[in-house]
Amino acid sequence: MAGDRSKRNDASAILPRKINVQKFAESRSSALETLHSIISDRLNNDFRSRRNKRRRTTAYDNLVKKKHRKRRKLVDKSNAVDFEKVKERVPPRRLRRRMELRKNPESGFSTSGDGTKRLRTHVWHAKRFTMTKLWGFHLPLGLQGRGRGSRALLRWYKHGALVHDASYYTAVQLEGPEESLMSVLRMVLEPSPSTHSDEVTNAILSGVTYGTAMLRHVGANVSQLIAPVTYMWQPSHLWNGENRGNENNYDGSNKPLSSESCPSGRQLWVWIHASAFSEGYDALKSASQKQMNESGMLVNCFSLEGQLAKLEVMGSGAFQLLQKILHPVSCESNNSFLLKKCSIGEAKDESEFKKSILENEKNISSCSVLYFTAMDPRVLPEEKMADVLVAAPTVTNYVSEEEPRRDVTLPGSSEKSKVLLLPSCSKPEGDNSFSDKRNLWDASCRISNPLEENILCLEKHRLYMDSICLEDRKSEIMSASTKVQGSRSCAVVLLKNNDQTGSFMGWSIILPLCWVKVFWIPFVSKGAHAIGLREKRWISCEARLPFFPSDFPDCNAYLSFMATEAVALHQKAERLCHAVRPLKLPIPPPWDSVRVTVDKMCVAGQDASVSTAKDMIDYNLSLNSGCRDSCTASSLRVDGNSFDGIVARTSSILTDFLNEINSDNLLLFPQVPERKLSLVEVMKDESKFGQLHNGIQITCDRKLCFVRVLLHAYKEGVFEEGAVVCAPCLSDVSLWTLRSKNNEARFQIPESSVWSYFKEQSSGKWELQIPEDCLARESHRWPIGFVTTGFVRGSKKPVAEALCEIVLLARLREEQWNELPVKQRRKEIYVLVRSLRSSAYRLGLASIALEQQEEDVEFL
Repeated sequence: MAGDRSKRNDASAILPRKINVQKFAESRSSALETLHSIISDRLNNDFRSRRNKRRRTTAYDNLVKKKHRKRRKLVDKSNAVDFEKVKERVPPRRLRRRMELRKNPESGFSTSGDGTKRLRTHVWHAKRFTMTKLWGFHLPLGLQGRGRGSRALLRWYKHGALVHDASYYTAVQLEGPEESLMSVLRMVLEPSPSTHSDEVTNAILSGVTYGTAMLRHVGANVSQLIAPVTYMWQPSHLWNGENRGNENNYDGSNKPLSSESCPSGRQLWVWIHASAFSEGYDALKSASQKQMNESGMLVNCFSLEGQLAKLEVMGSGAFQLLQKILHPVSCESNNSFLLKKCSIGEAKDESEFKKSILENEKNISSCSVLYFTAMDPRVLPEEKMADVLVAAPTVTNYVSEEEPRRDVTLPGSSEKSKVLLLPSCSKPEGDNSFSDKRNLWDASCRISNPLEENILCLEKHRLYMDSICLEDRKSEIMSASTKVQGSRSCAVVLLKNNDQTGSFMGWSIILPLCWVKVFWIPFVSKGAHAIGLREKRWISCEARLPFFPSDFPDCNAYLSFMATEAVALHQKAERLCHAVRPLKLPIPPPWDSVRVTVDKMCVAGQDASVSTAKDMIDYNLSLNSGCRDSCTASSLRVDGNSFDGIVARTSSILTDFLNEINSDNLLLFPQVPERKLSLVEVMKDESKFGQLHNGIQITCDRKLCFVRVLLHAYKEGVFEEGAVVCAPCLSDVSLWTLRSKNNEARFQIPESSVWSYFKEQSSGKWELQIPEDCLARESHRWPIGFVTTGFVRGSKKPVAEALCEIVLLARLREEQWNELPVKQRRKEIYVLVRSLRSSAYRLGLASIALEQQEEDVEFL
C-alpha cells in the first residue's frame, strides 16, 4: 500500500508538458454525447438564440443600416463628395487624444491646440478632477464637486497618504566653478547661502541636504522678490571623481567632506514654480552673465523643462507607501551621511545599505537628499504569485544579482522546496538596465524609457504558462519578433521635506519625465489619494506653511494669479441676475489701505492726549470732516491694489528694518541668535518690560513691513480668505474675554458700511472709506492686514494665515500688555477679523511666525 501511494505521488508530480486535444475529446466522447442529448431534449432541438436575447443586437444593426442609407442619399444628392477623402477621414477626437497621450517620449510635454501643455498624467486627472488652465498648463484644480471635501482630505492626510503631480515645477541647471556659482546665489537669493552656519553650508554643498530661499532680481532689494525656490547641489560622489571609490566619502568623523577638497566644476539645480519661471529664469541668466563679466569664468545657465518630473507624497503613511513602491537596485555612497544611526561599520556592503536606506524614517534627517536607482514598480513581485504552483526544473528565467530573491514553499509538497519567484520575469537579450549607473545630473546622458506595457504583459504571461507547464508558441513568436527597448530601473532623487513643525510633510520624488506614469499608477493603486491644487493649499494651511502664490503678495506671480481669479469671479457673477448677484469684493485686497492706518496713527500721535487705539478713535470722532487738514484728507484717499511694502520672511530682514527706522524698543522678538531677551522673559518680568517700554513712535515717511501671522479664533467664528484684520480697542477685547453678551452689537458695523467699507473707483482701484455717520464711525476699526488663506473646514485646530504690518502689531501688543496684569499676558496679539461680506467682527489671536522660527521661507 505504501509503495502504491508513493508511485501515485510521483506520477502526479510529473505533469504532461503538452495536451493532445483530439485524444482528450475521443476519450470522453461518450460523456460529451450524453451531455448533448440532455441539452437537446431541454431545448427541443432548437439551439437558436431567443428573440428577446437578440433584440438589442437587431436594433443596433438597424441603426447602422439607417446610417448607411442616409450616407448614400447624401452622396447621391451631392456629386462633389470625394470618396477618397471619406476613406481618409480624420479619426474622432477621443481616439486621437488617446493615441497622443499614450505616447511616452523621452522629454517634453504634449500640448493642446492653443499651446497649453499637458502633464503626463493628464488623462488620469481629466477623468476624475476639475481641470483648469494655469501658468501654461492644464492642471487639476480639485476633485469633482462644489469645492468641498476638506474633512475627508484631512482624514486621509492624518491616517493615510496623498500624492500630487508637481511636474509643473521646472529646474534650472547652473554649471561652473563653485565660487562662481556661490556668487550667483548670493546675488539672487534671500537669505544668502553665506548667512548659514559652516555645518549647514557644508551639508548643502556636499549635496547631502537642500536649501530653500526667496529668489529676487539682481541688485534689487527685498521688496522685489520673485518666488520661493529650492536649490540643491550636485552630490559629491558624482562630481568628485577621486573620492568616488573611497569609503562613503567620509573623513573619519562621520561628517561630509568640506568644500575645500572638492574640484572647481560644479552643478546646481534651482527649482522654480511655473507661475514665476520666466521671471526667475531671466534673473538667473542675468546673474550668470554678470558673474562671467566680472570674473571671466564660464557659468552655464539652461532650463531642464520637459526633462525632469516631481511627485509629492505627504501624510502619515507616506513613508510606508514609499517602502512599497521604491525598491533600490543600487544606492550611492553619499547617502550614508543621511542615516543618523547607521555608521560606516554597520553597512558593510551595498546590499545591507539598500535595506537600511528606507527602513526607518526617523533615521533620515529633515531636508535630506537620497540618490538611488529604483526598480520599475510594474515588475515587482505580487503577493498572490506565492500561491502559484511552480515547477523548479522549468524556471529558467533571468535573475539579476541586484534584485531581491523570494523563497516560496510549494503547496502540497512534503518538503520545503524553495522556488525562486522573479520580480522582473525574464531578461530579454541585450538588456543591461540593471547595471545602469546613469544619473539625472548629466544632461548629455539620455535616460532610457521604461519598458512598454505589452512587453511586460508578455513576460508575465510566459511566466504563468511556465508555472502551469504549458508552452505558448504564440508568445514565443511575438517575443522573437519583438525588439526589447527600454529599461527596468530608473534613477531617482528622494527629498525629505522639512518637518520642524511636527506635521506629516512628506517627501518629494524627482525622476525623469518619461517615468511619471510608471510610478503614478502604483502610487494610486497602493492606497495613495491623488490631490489637486485646491487640496494642496488646504494641506499647506494645516501644516502652518505658506502656499505659493496665494500667500506671497510681494511677488508678481501673486498679482497675475489674483487678476485671473478676479476675471473668473466677475464672469461668474455676470451670469446671475441682479437680485442674487453677490457683493463685489476687491481682488486682490487693497493693501495700500494699511498705509491709511499708519498715517492716522501718526496724526493722532502728535497729540499728547492720544496714547491708545481708543483715544485715537475718540480723537477722530472729535474732528469735523470739514476742518481736517489737507495732509489728513489726502492720507484717507490712498487707493490701489498693488502691494506697497516688504514682507519680512527672515529674522535678519526684520532686524534690519527695525534698525533702519530706529525702533529697537518694539516688543518684537524674532529668532535671532544674538538676541539676549526672549518673549517669555519680557512678558513675565516687569523690570525687563520697563527697560524696553519707552513708547512706540510711528513715523509716516517709511515703507510698510508685513509679517506672516497665524490666526486662531478666540471663541468662535470662521476666518475666510480676503478678510480684513483690524486693530481692536481694549474695550473690545474685554467684552470677549469677560464673556459678556450684552454689548455684542458693538462688534458689528451697519449693513450700509459693509458695502461702502471699500469703494471701487472708475479706474478699477479700491479705496478705504471713512463713514460720515457718527454711529458708523464708532464701530469703525482700522485695517492692519488681510487674510491670505482662510480656515480649512473640518480641521480640529483651524488656523488662518494673514499678513499684518509689524509696527502696528507691536503697538497693539504694547497696549494690551500695559492694561493687563503679568499673569494674564499672552504671547499672541488680540486682533479683530471681519469678512468683507459680513458685518460682524470676530476676535482672533495672532502669532507672529518669525517669533517661532528664524526663517519663514518654507513653502508647499
